[in-house]
Amino acid sequence: MTTFRDNLLSGKTAFVAGGTSGINLGIAKRFAELGAKVAVAGRDPDKAARAAAEIGHDAIGLSGDVRDYGVIRGVMENVVEKFGPMDIVISGAAGNFLATALGMSANAFRTVVDIDLNGTFNVFRGCHDLLRRRSASVIAISAGQAINASPLQAHVCAAKAGINQLIRVLALEWGPDVRVNGISPGPIAGTEGMARLAPDAETHQAHYARIAMKRWGTAEEVAESAVFLCSPAASYITGTILDCDGGSQIGDASRSDVARGMV
Repeated sequence: MTTFRDNLLSGKTAFVAGGTSGINLGIAKRFAELGAKVAVAGRDPDKAARAAAEIGHDAIGLSGDVRDYGVIRGVMENVVEKFGPMDIVISGAAGNFLATALGMSANAFRTVVDIDLNGTFNVFRGCHDLLRRRSASVIAISAGQAINASPLQAHVCAAKAGINQLIRVLALEWGPDVRVNGISPGPIAGTEGMARLAPDAETHQAHYARIAMKRWGTAEEVAESAVFLCSPAASYITGTILDCDGGSQIGDASRSDVARGMV
């Protein structure tokens, strides 16, 4: 289900880097449901093919690593050859794991920065001249770690903070032809990331307790945010990071904390 009118994205071409699973696959599905021609890319060609089949609507799945500028540029050139100039580009490829700064190697830190931050730059820099002017919208998937320091997440905090600033810089440089925004999801059910960050029932409950909405979000809810940012309703929005997080980034809403404040 979507709150947007049928065929809202008809005639548009959308490319989703990292769109073979999780939040990004949910975004790709919603774009296709609303009439866009959709292409997704990931490192695993078999996974990309399965994602395209799951999306349906003649979507295509391509293989490419966002860490390699030449490769991801070639992927996007293939999309344009198949579907025409791109109107929407999502950069969502990401890596994460739990580790202290002293517990991770320099290579492990660099890998996450390469995928998240450098990958976003590669996707956006590579797509610029392949976009349809005056109507293009590009979106990076950020995270709350960009602004909230989190133990065991030094690599992600650094990478996502860089993404937020990249969004703002490119919005300044690329306006008025291209709008550049970000989405910062909170804990989203059924994703590989949350399986790693909350691997047991106790950790699940701790997350729930802190969130104002008292639940995890869904990929479909993030997808609705992406549709909004790509729609005419957001035609004067650029350089913004939209939190789709149930209030998880604004503070601790656990009932025990609230109760203590009422005593």
